[in-house]
Amino acid sequence: MSIHQLAVESASDHRPLIITLFSVFVAATLGITVWAGRQTKDATDFYAGGRSFSGFQNGLAISGDYMSAASFLGIAGAIALTGYDGFLYSIGFLVAWLVALLLVAEPLRNTGRYTMGDVLAYRMRQRPVRTAAGVSTIVVSIFYLLAQMAGAGVLVSLLLGITNEAGKILIVVLVGVVMILYVSIGGMKGTTWVQMVKAVMLIAGALLMTFLVLLKFDFNVSELLGEAAKNSKMGHAFLEPGLKYGATGTTKLDFISLGLALVLGTAGLPHILIRFYTVPTAKAARKSVNWAIGIIGVFYLMTIALGFGAAALLDKKTITDSNPAGNTAAPLLADELGGPVLLAVISAVAFATILAVVAGLTLASSSSFAHDLYANVIRKGEATQEEEIKAARWATVGIGIVAIVLGVFARDLNVAGLVALAFAVAASANLPTILYSLFWKRFTTQGALWSIYGGLASSVFLVLFSPVVSGNPKSSMFKDVDFHWFPLENPGLISIPLGFLLGWVGSLLSKEKPDNAKYAELEVRSLTGYGAH
Repeated sequence: MSIHQLAVESASDHRPLIITLFSVFVAATLGITVWAGRQTKDATDFYAGGRSFSGFQNGLAISGDYMSAASFLGIAGAIALTGYDGFLYSIGFLVAWLVALLLVAEPLRNTGRYTMGDVLAYRMRQRPVRTAAGVSTIVVSIFYLLAQMAGAGVLVSLLLGITNEAGKILIVVLVGVVMILYVSIGGMKGTTWVQMVKAVMLIAGALLMTFLVLLKFDFNVSELLGEAAKNSKMGHAFLEPGLKYGATGTTKLDFISLGLALVLGTAGLPHILIRFYTVPTAKAARKSVNWAIGIIGVFYLMTIALGFGAAALLDKKTITDSNPAGNTAAPLLADELGGPVLLAVISAVAFATILAVVAGLTLASSSSFAHDLYANVIRKGEATQEEEIKAARWATVGIGIVAIVLGVFARDLNVAGLVALAFAVAASANLPTILYSLFWKRFTTQGALWSIYGGLASSVFLVLFSPVVSGNPKSSMFKDVDFHWFPLENPGLISIPLGFLLGWVGSLLSKEKPDNAKYAELEVRSLTGYGAH
């Protein structure tokens, strides 16, 4: 009998414990959300948590927002199946924070109010750039939400022994409903507190599993890696680059594309960008990123033990039988290390991770819809704060429904790979416009529109015709059809440079004269914080 079957049986035997843990967490976090919701009195509270969080609190919340199902489930699975190449996700996710720290965190906090659209609209025509920023934010958030929904479906199906498709679909629906409740009731305050609680739980769970894995190998990392290589049946190649991203010229290009997307994508992710507005000062924004880098760095070091521990202690077939993309490697490892009790605890932590991240993503997209599209484009700045918050809550419901429907189709894909696609879209559409707006005097409204829509359209278009969607019977979203012609799994290599190029060309060809006075004002404000909200 395989470990997967044993895990399912032990989960079945201890289903009351598992359901109790899940219920306790959901009830506790909903309690936090209701408490925070009662303190949400205006738009600043709903969108930015009243700008009342300290650098450490925001750093912890950023960590909770960033260490998603991709980090915990996807990366552990990727390492367990592909060794060294799987760990490249961890490196990319971590290095990306240097870009966010050095180029984006402080200027964004100083120049914006609630959303990315605020920064772009500061010196450009309001309605077109806010519309573009709102569309981009919603699309990127939905891509990211796909990964979390996929992770939730896989995880809860394993724990509750659900094998039929109807049951798996119901799980995705339930996650979506809880996510909608978090955001519509608690706003940014509730979401931030949930993310802080979740970050502490995730670090504690990963630390416990890392300790138990190392204990199995007498704290000898070399022995752990050696056993992982041996058990993988791939030998030393398991510990060297190239197992996934080095066999052919196409896979080498795919690795470059993935690296570009991961390193540049973080600074353009909407749910990360809005976190910089929850602190009172630019100094606190910098401090929160420093804390986030430290916390996230420690976590990603632990993914080495989780991934290689799964490779060393579990059979590869056991992992792929449970989930072809490897998303259940961490829960199966927990069952191997500590039995059903640890399986239940770790799975509850993973579920907490998913709920917190989907809440952050939904808040980012609903905020952008309400603040950028509804209040400033549809109502032309005449909406009251109450109307804006009401629009944000309705947008939460709409975005939640879209995420649920798409999540049903994405439940068999590796969640780390899905998140990498979201990073590519963010780096193609959002990052060029943010950097040009902050640092290039000649940037115009036309340049911003070309950059956002061009980067967004090219990245989404290439994903639709990539092996991620069709053409691969084992890992594509639609396994029975093949209409792919783009060979790379990640579009970043093409779409990111194109986004920057279109912003540059669009600005140079624009008949609109850049407002130098506005740019000078923006420059002073971004560097000093003078006049910041």
